Amino acid sequence: MSTGTLEFERTYNAPISKTWAAITDKGQMKEWYFNLDEFKPEVGFKFSFLGGPPDGEQFLHVCEILEVIPGKKLSHSWRYDGFEGNSTLTWELFDEGDKTRLKLTHTGLDTFPADRPEFVISNFNEGWTHILGIGLKDYLEK
Repeated sequence: MSTGTLEFERTYNAPISKTWAAITDKGQMKEWYFNLDEFKPEVGFKFSFLGGPPDGEQFLHVCEILEVIPGKKLSHSWRYDGFEGNSTLTWELFDEGDKTRLKLTHTGLDTFPADRPEFVISNFNEGWTHILGIGLKDYLEK
Protein backbone atom coordinates (compact mmCIF):
# COMPACT_ATOMS: atom_id res chain seq x y z
CA MET A 1 0.00 0.00 0.00
CA SER A 2 1.48 3.36 -0.99
CA THR A 3 1.74 6.27 1.42
CA GLY A 4 -1.05 7.96 -0.55
CA THR A 5 -3.57 5.16 0.08
CA LEU A 6 -6.09 4.64 2.85
CA GLU A 7 -8.09 1.45 3.37
CA PHE A 8 -11.03 0.92 5.69
CA GLU A 9 -13.18 -2.12 6.42
CA ARG A 10 -16.46 -1.98 8.31
CA THR A 11 -19.22 -4.53 8.82
CA TYR A 12 -22.76 -3.20 9.01
CA ASN A 13 -25.90 -4.84 10.37
CA ALA A 14 -27.65 -4.35 7.04
CA PRO A 15 -28.13 -6.55 3.98
CA ILE A 16 -26.01 -5.89 0.93
CA SER A 17 -29.01 -4.56 -1.06
CA LYS A 18 -29.61 -1.83 1.52
CA THR A 19 -25.91 -0.95 1.66
CA TRP A 20 -25.63 -0.80 -2.13
CA ALA A 21 -28.65 1.52 -2.29
CA ALA A 22 -27.11 3.76 0.39
CA ILE A 23 -23.93 4.29 -1.67
CA THR A 24 -25.61 4.63 -5.08
CA ASP A 25 -28.94 6.43 -4.56
CA LYS A 26 -28.53 10.22 -4.39
CA GLY A 27 -31.55 10.60 -2.12
CA GLN A 28 -30.10 8.18 0.39
CA MET A 29 -26.56 9.56 0.04
CA LYS A 30 -27.88 12.98 1.06
CA GLU A 31 -28.89 11.48 4.42
CA TRP A 32 -25.41 10.34 5.45
CA TYR A 33 -22.82 11.48 2.89
CA PHE A 34 -22.92 14.50 0.58
CA ASN A 35 -25.79 16.25 -1.16
CA LEU A 36 -25.32 15.43 -4.86
CA ASP A 37 -27.38 17.17 -7.54
CA GLU A 38 -27.17 14.06 -9.73
CA PHE A 39 -25.67 10.62 -9.38
CA LYS A 40 -25.92 7.49 -11.48
CA PRO A 41 -23.86 4.35 -10.91
CA GLU A 42 -22.93 4.17 -14.60
CA VAL A 43 -19.41 4.11 -16.02
CA GLY A 44 -18.56 7.52 -17.45
CA PHE A 45 -21.14 9.42 -15.38
CA LYS A 46 -19.66 12.67 -14.03
CA PHE A 47 -20.80 14.27 -10.81
CA SER A 48 -19.64 16.98 -8.43
CA PHE A 49 -20.41 18.27 -4.98
CA LEU A 50 -19.21 20.82 -2.45
CA GLY A 51 -17.53 19.63 0.72
CA GLY A 52 -15.08 20.72 3.36
CA PRO A 53 -14.87 21.45 7.05
CA PRO A 54 -18.11 22.92 8.47
CA ASP A 55 -16.32 26.09 9.53
CA GLY A 56 -13.80 26.19 6.68
CA GLU A 57 -13.33 26.51 2.96
CA GLN A 58 -15.61 24.43 0.76
CA PHE A 59 -14.09 22.60 -2.20
CA LEU A 60 -15.75 21.52 -5.43
CA HIS A 61 -15.17 17.77 -5.74
CA VAL A 62 -15.20 16.59 -9.36
CA CYS A 63 -15.71 12.86 -9.94
CA GLU A 64 -16.33 10.32 -12.70
CA ILE A 65 -17.58 6.75 -12.34
CA LEU A 66 -14.83 4.34 -13.44
CA GLU A 67 -16.24 0.88 -12.62
CA VAL A 68 -19.57 -0.58 -11.53
CA ILE A 69 -20.35 -4.16 -10.56
CA PRO A 70 -23.93 -3.87 -9.26
CA GLY A 71 -24.24 -4.85 -5.64
CA LYS A 72 -20.49 -5.43 -5.33
CA LYS A 73 -18.21 -2.60 -6.45
CA LEU A 74 -18.30 1.11 -7.26
CA SER A 75 -15.18 3.04 -8.21
CA HIS A 76 -14.82 6.70 -9.16
CA SER A 77 -12.23 9.39 -9.58
CA TRP A 78 -12.02 12.13 -6.93
CA ARG A 79 -10.30 15.43 -7.54
CA TYR A 80 -10.70 19.08 -6.55
CA ASP A 81 -11.58 21.76 -9.07
CA GLY A 82 -8.69 24.21 -9.44
CA PHE A 83 -6.11 22.00 -7.71
CA GLU A 84 -3.53 19.49 -8.91
CA GLY A 85 -4.01 15.85 -8.11
CA ASN A 86 -6.38 13.02 -8.86
CA SER A 87 -7.39 10.14 -6.63
CA THR A 88 -9.62 7.08 -6.91
CA LEU A 89 -12.22 5.94 -4.44
CA THR A 90 -13.39 2.30 -4.50
CA TRP A 91 -16.30 0.90 -2.52
CA GLU A 92 -16.42 -2.92 -2.36
CA LEU A 93 -19.29 -4.81 -0.73
CA PHE A 94 -19.18 -8.37 0.59
CA ASP A 95 -22.37 -10.24 1.43
CA GLU A 96 -22.27 -11.72 4.92
CA GLY A 97 -25.88 -12.89 5.16
CA ASP A 98 -27.88 -10.23 6.96
CA LYS A 99 -24.72 -8.11 7.26
CA THR A 100 -22.47 -6.35 4.76
CA ARG A 101 -18.71 -5.96 4.94
CA LEU A 102 -17.62 -2.80 3.18
CA LYS A 103 -14.06 -2.14 2.08
CA LEU A 104 -13.28 1.43 1.06
CA THR A 105 -9.96 2.19 -0.62
CA HIS A 106 -8.87 5.76 -1.44
CA THR A 107 -5.71 5.87 -3.58
CA GLY A 108 -3.70 8.77 -5.00
CA LEU A 109 -3.99 11.03 -1.96
CA ASP A 110 -0.30 11.92 -2.29
CA THR A 111 -1.03 13.62 -5.65
CA PHE A 112 -2.82 16.54 -3.97
CA PRO A 113 -0.92 19.75 -3.08
CA ALA A 114 1.27 19.08 -0.05
CA ASP A 115 1.14 22.75 0.96
CA ARG A 116 -2.62 22.66 1.64
CA PRO A 117 -3.43 21.39 5.14
CA GLU A 118 -6.91 20.38 3.95
CA PHE A 119 -5.34 17.73 1.69
CA VAL A 120 -3.06 15.98 4.19
CA ILE A 121 -3.73 12.25 4.54
CA SER A 122 -4.64 12.56 8.23
CA ASN A 123 -7.63 14.73 7.26
CA PHE A 124 -8.84 12.10 4.80
CA ASN A 125 -8.35 9.43 7.48
CA GLU A 126 -10.39 11.45 9.97
CA GLY A 127 -13.09 12.20 7.40
CA TRP A 128 -13.54 8.61 6.22
CA THR A 129 -13.43 7.31 9.79
CA HIS A 130 -16.32 9.62 10.66
CA ILE A 131 -18.30 9.02 7.45
CA LEU A 132 -18.03 5.22 7.63
CA GLY A 133 -18.08 4.80 11.40
CA ILE A 134 -20.87 7.24 12.21
CA GLY A 135 -22.66 8.56 9.11
CA LEU A 136 -23.12 5.36 7.11
CA LYS A 137 -23.35 3.10 10.17
CA ASP A 138 -26.11 5.17 11.78
CA TYR A 139 -27.97 5.45 8.48
CA LEU A 140 -27.87 1.71 7.74
CA GLU A 141 -28.54 0.48 11.25
CA LYS A 142 -31.30 2.89 12.33
